[in-house]
Order: sequence, then structure tokens, then C-alpha cells
Amino acid sequence: MAKQTPTLMDQIVSLCKRRGFIYQASEIYGGMGNTYDYGPLGVELLRRVKDAWWGAMVTERADVVGLDSAIIQNPKTWETSGHVGGFSDPMVDCKKCKGRFRADKLQDARCLEKPSKIPGECDGELTEPREFNMMFKTNVGPVEDTGSVAYLRPETAQGIFLNFKNVLDSARIKPPFGIAQIGKSFRNEITPGNFVFRTREFEQAEMEYFVPPAEDQQWFDHWVEARHQWYIDFGVNPDKLRLREHDPKELAHYAKATTDIEYHYPFGWGELEGIANRTDFDLSRHSEASGTDLLYFDPQTKEKYTPYVIEPAGGINRMALTFMIDAYEEQQLEKDTRVVLHFHPEIAPITAAVFPLVKKDGMPEKAQAVAAMLRKARFATFYDEKAAIGRRYRRQDEVGTPFCVTIDGDTMETDVVTVRHRDSMEQEKVKISELVGYLYEAKTNWTRP
Repeated sequence: MAKQTPTLMDQIVSLCKRRGFIYQASEIYGGMGNTYDYGPLGVELLRRVKDAWWGAMVTERADVVGLDSAIIQNPKTWETSGHVGGFSDPMVDCKKCKGRFRADKLQDARCLEKPSKIPGECDGELTEPREFNMMFKTNVGPVEDTGSVAYLRPETAQGIFLNFKNVLDSARIKPPFGIAQIGKSFRNEITPGNFVFRTREFEQAEMEYFVPPAEDQQWFDHWVEARHQWYIDFGVNPDKLRLREHDPKELAHYAKATTDIEYHYPFGWGELEGIANRTDFDLSRHSEASGTDLLYFDPQTKEKYTPYVIEPAGGINRMALTFMIDAYEEQQLEKDTRVVLHFHPEIAPITAAVFPLVKKDGMPEKAQAVAAMLRKARFATFYDEKAAIGRRYRRQDEVGTPFCVTIDGDTMETDVVTVRHRDSMEQEKVKISELVGYLYEAKTNWTRP
């Protein structure tokens, strides 16, 4: 039987395990379906993505502030938002293979016994669809009964709505303004899959932008454009991105309009991030259910209104996976194949790697001093003195390190190091005294190869 060529997803999964980006969770016990741990490089990649998102959404704006709300909220939160009664997917079971599938996504599913066929087109009989609530239940307190039932949040947004008045009163801001949050969310997905693209536990980045109702369309258009451009600015190939407006029939119950930013993954087009016009649904519902006035009073116009909300929302894990897939390349060189991740320098887990050419003549000590200098300048820095210099370059190419700094004989005589650029493999001589400024400028001026 002919050996199958690994797919791009196979190559990404293998790279993640081999180089310490992502591991199967509980692997020594046989793992647990669709749960993952992030290794040393993976956690750094997530941190860079979160920092890049937070920088664009909060730090660089005067009209957005941050929040970190609780994962477990009062259960009435989810009753009011519609999650308890309506946060569900239609589910069918195969009576033969015992597989469970989303009834509305059967074309994307595969029979567990016959992967070449979709459920229902094999020998198995499917049950009638039934609704499956995706929230994880838990119990609060020592006694497990109906009065102790709580839920792990399926989204971070509701914590923002509950704190609308608190932020409005304490942060001295007024519409239009936003509240941003990054945090864990949990959804008991029926058919998670495609590695970390869809998991039951994930880190979510959401921003609720509160606007006067008359300005909802202009701000909706603004955030669709801004979020689309953000991915391009951080190196994603624009040819693999598209905007897809939701058909009125597929809109969520709270939404007036939704546009997805989609990416062309190895398994097809998929949602990368969604921007929704949630209208005044959430604030109005919570105001009515809690008895708390969540209106905004404009002191200039003397108008009192419930703001509309524009929500850009995406998963940090999915963003990181997308950056990795988009950055991956195998280059056929004269003597070998080079695997390289063309990360934007602000996204790369390691910014600079420092090598002594050989382990003698004072080069390791000099290299360690240069590495310490770069760490003090807030560059994510890796030191390596093992194996031939070419092999060390290849290791850093494979994890996406944009710059390698080599200490050689010239360094010991003139304090000049060799900086090798990942994308072009070109090398330049730079004085150690100018290295921090040089790398900062190279990082700032980076363009997609």
C-alpha cells in the first residue's frame, strides 16, 4: 500500500508536538478527547497573540478599557441571556457506530467506521434530531441540588454587560466606548475537531463597543474593517481571508447583523472571528431581569437611551493556529528542505536566538552576555550552543525566530556580531552597542515575504 503524503494539518500537528507548541492533554493516561496543553513555545505564542490583540483593542485606543470578570456568574445571568434555554445545537446519534454528530453539520462529519462516508450514508441509522445544550454545569457549595447549580461561562461577553454600569460610573467614559476582555470560556461542543480549531475549553477575546443606537451601522462597519486589517497587519495572507455576511436566517437571536472574518484553512473556509451588532438586547434583558437601570443619560442632549453594542469576538487559540498555518512553509534548498514559520516578529514566540560559533575562546561567555542584554531590553531571547551553526539556524527557522545573532572570532576582536534574518537568510554585521536598536527597527519594519 502506497504511503500517504502528510497533509498540511498533519505537518502542523507534528511540528507542534515535536517543538513544544501544543501537547495532547493527559497524554500519559491516554489523553482526553480534544483537550490540549500548551508547551513552552505554545504559551509564548498565545501570549504574543493576546498582547497584539490587547494592544490594538485597548492600549492604542482612548475609548476602550479592560475587564476581567468571573468564570462562574449568578445562574440568572445565563437564564436572562438566553443561554440556558437556547444555547444548543441539534444532535443526532448513529445507532450502529454510536457516534454523535451535529444534525446541521452532517456534510462536514465523517462516519466513525467508514471515514469516506458522511453519517447517514453508511449502514448506520440516525436518531431523530434533539437539542443539546452546550453549557457545562457545575455545583457551588457542599450540597449538590438544584439550588447549587451553576455554569462555566460559554462566553466572556455577559460579564461585560453585567459590569456596564460599574465601568460607566468608575472609568469616566461615555458612548461610544468599549470594554474588552480576554479569558477562558467553555462549550460542550458535540463535534470538536481539526486540532485546536474547535475545542471545549478555549481562550476568548471579546470587546463590547457601546454606541448610540443611531450610530450602530457606522461603528459596525468600522470594526469589521479594523479587525480584518489587524490580521493583515500581523502578516496573514490577505488572499486567504474573506468577509462573509450572515444570512438573516442564520443570525443569532440577539443580532441585527453579523460578519465573519474567514480564513481558508487546509480543511476549507472557517470562521476566524465574528463581528456582531447585538443591538440593545443584552443590556435591556439584564436591566429588566435584575431591576437595575442600565440606561445611559447624555448630559448634553438630555437623552436617555440603552446603547447598542458592536462585538468583535474571536478565540485566541484559533488565532494562534491561524498564524501558524499561514506562516508555515517548506522551502526546497540545494542540499535540504527548510521548514520555516514566517511569523510576524511581534507574534513569534522567540524574537532573537543567540549562538556562540564554537564552545571555546570566550565565545559562550560573550554570547551569554549578549543574550542577557537582549532579555533586559525585553526581547524574547533563546540561547543555544549545541550542534553545528547551520543546524541551529534550522531549529530556529522551524519555530519562527526572526533573528539569529552569532558571536564569532570577529566579535571577540571588534565587538561586532552577525545577525541572520530568518525570511531572507541574509546576514549583516552589527556592533553590539547598536544591536538593540537594530533589532527593534528590523522588527518594526518587517514585511511579509
